[in-house]
Amino acid sequence: METLNTEGENKVVQVANEMAIHPPSLRGLQVPAEIVEPPNMSDFLDYRKYLASYYLYRRKLTSRAIRQYNYAVFSAAADIKSPNYLKMIIEGKRNLSDDMILKFAKALNLNKELTEEFRLLVSFSQAFDPAKRNLHLKEINEHRVRCKIRSGEIDQKTWDKVPSWISWILFSMIDQEGVQFKASQMKDLLRGMASQDEISVAIKALVASGEVVHDEAAGTLIRAQTSTENADDIPVALVRKLQAELMYLGMESLFRDPATEREFGSLTMSLTKQEFEEMKFHLRKLRKQTQKDNSVRRMSTKGERVYQLNLQLFPVTDKA
Repeated sequence: METLNTEGENKVVQVANEMAIHPPSLRGLQVPAEIVEPPNMSDFLDYRKYLASYYLYRRKLTSRAIRQYNYAVFSAAADIKSPNYLKMIIEGKRNLSDDMILKFAKALNLNKELTEEFRLLVSFSQAFDPAKRNLHLKEINEHRVRCKIRSGEIDQKTWDKVPSWISWILFSMIDQEGVQFKASQMKDLLRGMASQDEISVAIKALVASGEVVHDEAAGTLIRAQTSTENADDIPVALVRKLQAELMYLGMESLFRDPATEREFGSLTMSLTKQEFEEMKFHLRKLRKQTQKDNSVRRMSTKGERVYQLNLQLFPVTDKA
């Protein structure tokens, strides 16, 4: 069962991509003409950039008013004494406390769901430890998916059809030797990372999706097809959620498993755009070839354990 690929997903519109925040300053900044709608918080991972975009939007909205929107107006709405507090936050000179998060949410006119999303964004942006940032990022993604389901942007039936990380592993366990697909044994084999109820739900989801046939009497699963069909129809938010869950398992393995049972390596390097595209091509080719070779081997012999292979290549700096 091949992990879903995010290739082709829509790029997030960055309404604040010309903001001079690095170095942080808004002085002399021209309001982009294309900003005609309030910024969508779900387009941001940096709450300071969201605040800067919101400020520019309000400035543009009141550009012909007698009293144009400014930092002092925001502070008054947030019941903050300092007239330039928003400016200091945007420029990274101050951090937001829990109390200030609520005051900012009031000034931004955020509802309960958006206030929680804003709090998660602040926690993520102000954390420095990579493990904590990963955890906050996971929480942000899960919150946004829940909101999309409640609003109807993501159909509940579509959500239910998307395999969870548990389903992904169970599907591969069909090729593992000596496995009886009973929830009690599955819990032990999955090292306690999932409850019996979660495992039972995952098995039922696999059967309902047509991926497998479950022989309850024999306690076995039989593969019905090799990969998820119509993967392109799955919403990007759900693909991200699944990939985040699988990658987070890697973080757990880093602390759980001895070095002799895992292979973790990292390489930090400077690349041109062309070199990046070439490396991405080779990594994709490696992933597909590895999947193909493994499928051929499992046709004749069973595996001993299920392993998760994550191939990650991503930017950690912007262009100078």
